[in-house]
Amino acid sequence: MTDKDTGTGLLEAAPAPAQPPHRQGRRFNAKNFGEVLALVGLIAVFAALNPGTFLTPENLRTILDHASLPLIIGVGATLVILTGSIDLSVEGVMGAAGMTFVLMTANSRGSADFGPWAIVAALAVGVGLGLLSGLVHTRLKVPSFIVTLGVWFVGLGIATVLFGDESIPFLPDGGIKGWPSTLTFGLPNSFLLAAAFVLAGMFVARFTRLGRFAYAIGDSEEISKGNGIPVLRYKLYVFVVAGACSAAAGVLAALKLGAGSATVGVGTLFLTIAAVVIGGTSLGGGKGGILRTAIGVLMLTVLNNGLILSGVSPNIQSAVSGTVLIAAVLVATWPHRSRLRIVK
Repeated sequence: MTDKDTGTGLLEAAPAPAQPPHRQGRRFNAKNFGEVLALVGLIAVFAALNPGTFLTPENLRTILDHASLPLIIGVGATLVILTGSIDLSVEGVMGAAGMTFVLMTANSRGSADFGPWAIVAALAVGVGLGLLSGLVHTRLKVPSFIVTLGVWFVGLGIATVLFGDESIPFLPDGGIKGWPSTLTFGLPNSFLLAAAFVLAGMFVARFTRLGRFAYAIGDSEEISKGNGIPVLRYKLYVFVVAGACSAAAGVLAALKLGAGSATVGVGTLFLTIAAVVIGGTSLGGGKGGILRTAIGVLMLTVLNNGLILSGVSPNIQSAVSGTVLIAAVLVATWPHRSRLRIVK
């Protein structure tokens, strides 16, 4: 069994799937609050640098809206990384799923409108691509880095074919197009949807075999196999979940854009993986959690938003984000550098 909330990644001699993992908050120390304190510190700095603009309700809603896509993707990405693997197919899956959704709902290019089935079809595309990644990785023993990189371009190719050489398929004004930015309880629907994904992911990680086994597999595949855990099957399940999350993000991105685009997911992979690492999830697997990833997403989103409000050029913003990621990896791995494992 694994301690998911403190990220210790310990595996008992005989795992008992029926028992719940340790409750969050059982042990409190400064390390548990490091990411939260860093987030609060960023907010305080940018609030001081941009008085009257940063902490306005409009800007806070903008931050939450921008965080919605990496939050959704981060749920699946975290589960994959917890097993010791990695998923780089995010942007391709988003493009394929987003184009599927747009072309199957009311759009400027055609009259076909399958209603809610358009969302179902888009999610099915993500599940299919996730299944492809998982099967090649687990059955053919190809490293997940290579497999998902290839599936990224498979998804991009599907999206490009669907886009074709006709006019851009725009979503009609009104209706579902404006749903992501519509406020409910003062918060954008896009963020509420992302919050639902995060809560569901936390439930899966804490109370289901899929979550517990993900931690155990990342901690040690050999010990997991020795204790009767069907490692290959659950690694496959994790990739399927990640594909579904990327597809859901693709649909949301298409709604935000208001049109179909093969490159609707560009830029989300770096932000998501960076957020997972900055949040404290180990690239070696077995340590971290979805709540930590959510905090990492908010940290990077606040950082990017604050730099924009401060008038920092986009080029410098990219350099700062990259520097923050490298620093986070160094801080997380330096104490354990003598026994680091290869990322699988």
